Amino acid sequence: MLVVIDGLDGSGKSTQALLICGRLARGGKSFIVRAHPSQDNFFGRMGRGYLLLEGKGARAAASLFYLIDVVRSILLYMWMRVDYVIFVRYLMGTAYLPAPLHRIAYLFFYRVVPTSRHMYFIDVRPEEAYRRLESRARREVFETLEKLSEVRGKALGLALSGGWTVIDGDKPPRVIHEQLSLLLGL
Repeated sequence: MLVVIDGLDGSGKSTQALLICGRLARGGKSFIVRAHPSQDNFFGRMGRGYLLLEGKGARAAASLFYLIDVVRSILLYMWMRVDYVIFVRYLMGTAYLPAPLHRIAYLFFYRVVPTSRHMYFIDVRPEEAYRRLESRARREVFETLEKLSEVRGKALGLALSGGWTVIDGDKPPRVIHEQLSLLLGL
């Protein structure tokens, strides 16, 4: 089963993936988790590195390396014999592209990559996401209140266009986890 957990930086994607993995492990299920950009390959590391730089060129490079990293994960991990493949950040990375390119890229990839009825967009208010990100030593280029607001508008618009279950990410992590667990039948 493919499970996708997506949302803004600070929405709790990784936290929820870890909680789901714990529940799956306790239930004796096998799983793979892929978070993007990943740190175990060149493309993910390059994407992450460019997220720390300013400028349009850096943002374009970060997006390109991110997309290659996701495609790499699909090719390597989607066909493994496990009960669950969990992707943290998948299609909504396209919301970081400038408008209207974000919608064109999203529609292209939505038609090309595997999708699932278990695609969850954790929607968090930009102010709450920004508050959660305050503890980071170094922020990425997209982690300003202005950019979080901009990306949230684009990503939420994509999620509401179909195929996603939108979850209120302003709630406590345990409440969100229980909702996700019910939706996944865990």
